[in-house]
Parts: sequence; structure tokens; C-alpha cells
Amino acid sequence: MSTQRIDADAIVAFDVHAHVEASVRVPREAQATKFQDAAQKYFKHDTPRPTIPEIAAYYRERRMACVVFSVDGERARGVKPIPNEEIAELAAEHADVMIPFASIDPGRKDAAREARRLIEHYGVKGFKFHPQFQEFLPNDKMAYPLYEVIAEHKLPAIFHTGHSGMGTGLPGGGGIRLKYGNPIYIDDVAVDFPDMPIILAHPSWPWQDVALSMCLHKAQVYLDLSGWSPKYFPPQLVHYSNTLLKHKVLFGSDYPLITPERWLEDFENAGFRDEVKPLILKENAIKLFKLRDAA
Repeated sequence: MSTQRIDADAIVAFDVHAHVEASVRVPREAQATKFQDAAQKYFKHDTPRPTIPEIAAYYRERRMACVVFSVDGERARGVKPIPNEEIAELAAEHADVMIPFASIDPGRKDAAREARRLIEHYGVKGFKFHPQFQEFLPNDKMAYPLYEVIAEHKLPAIFHTGHSGMGTGLPGGGGIRLKYGNPIYIDDVAVDFPDMPIILAHPSWPWQDVALSMCLHKAQVYLDLSGWSPKYFPPQLVHYSNTLLKHKVLFGSDYPLITPERWLEDFENAGFRDEVKPLILKENAIKLFKLRDAA
């Protein structure tokens, strides 16, 4: 196990959105799904689905750190996630470049108890939700016992928002309903759980203005810029990132669907101010995750 922790001053960027898509404990041929295949086609990428050790080596080589997670889609989609325990245990071996998040479907009857177990016994540092893939509205009260555990520990929660690469191009979108990606439903969660930092993942098209308003209005709400090349960002997203929200916007790639190299190359020419770029690339995340305080 690594005895190091992320050196906030040594890294050049902190990616808050990296997917673990392959297990070291389950044969790879048993892990592929139609949703992963559709997402690869949508994003036009052929990057191999990475395991935790492969992700760690990739980011370490580039002097970056990242948040890693899978997505629990077993109830709604019949898709088993990479086990949260595996992610937490292996991320602990690469703690110099990696922070583990867990994914728990709020529809699980044991969701709150499972969250507490993962926090207290496995050291997970946050949670990832994909309302479209998991088929729930974020403000559904069934999810509140789970949020209560996360808020009790003051851990952050990432919510997928906007369009979904998952299911894009499949008949009926693979059964995925885009309405669950409207960030306005997360506004209730932000009101009811002010001690739970919330990260709205991805440019929230076609609800971008809703996400910007929420981030401006709620102190604990942040935006991550993953899942899109910066050259395609809506103009208002770039404008607010440069001004009123410059301390609330986070670098995320959506690795392996979009690589940090591609994202960063396009970021350089996407209209972000030079004085704002370091905030987005790492300083805002360092503050959110208290990396310097933990050193």
C-alpha cells in the first residue's frame, strides 16, 4: 500500500472524473456491456477499458491525480459495477494519485447502511450518482437516507447531468430516459443537505443555464467540465467559468471516454482566461478535497 498522499503542489492537474471500467478480479470478457460499447462509439474512442493500476500509472506518468469510481447500474440496467471494495482497496495502494469514490444505487434497500460501511471500513471519500443510468430523480425521498450518511461525513457527491453518452444511438436510447439528467432536481438536494458538497458533472446541455444558476446560488454546488471537449462548451459556461464561478469549476475528463491529453489540448484554446486556468485545473479541487490540509 502506498504511504504517500497526493502532493497538491507537485501535480499539474486534478481530474475529478475518471471511470474504472475493468476489474482485476473479474475476467474482462464478462465485463463489457452494450452501454459501454455505445458510449465508445459516441465518443469515438478506442482506449482500452482501464483497471485501477492502469489508471494510476497513466496519471502518475502525467503528474496528475484523479477521482475514480464505477457506476452501480445493477437494479435498473442489470449491469454490475466494478465492486466498490475493489476500487477502494486498489486506490489505497495508489493514494499518491488517486481518491476513491463509491457508487450505490439509491434504490437499494441497504443503501444507507452500505454507504456507512464503505466510508468507515474502506475509506471511500465521496459518491457517484448517475440518475439516468440508475433511473431515479435525485430529489426522490428514497435517496435521502443515503444522502444523510454522506452529509454526516461531509463527503462530496457527483451527479451526472445533461445528455448521456450511455445509450446514445441505441434503439430507444437503450431505455435510458434523459429527463433524469435535468439538474433542477438536484437543487432540492442542495437545499436539504447543505453539508454535502455537490458536483454537477458535465456541461449540462440542454439545461446548462439551470446548472449555472444552481452553482451560483448554492454555496456547496460545483461544476465539473468532463464528458465534452472544451471546444464544444456552451458560451455561457465559458463566460461564467471565467467570472462569477471561477472558484466553483473543476477539471474532469471522463477518462477513458475522453483522455486528459485531448481535453487539456482543447482547453488551451477554448477562451478560458490565463489566471482562471490554474483554478480549474487543480486549485479548486485541492480546496474542495482539502488536499493541502491533509498533507
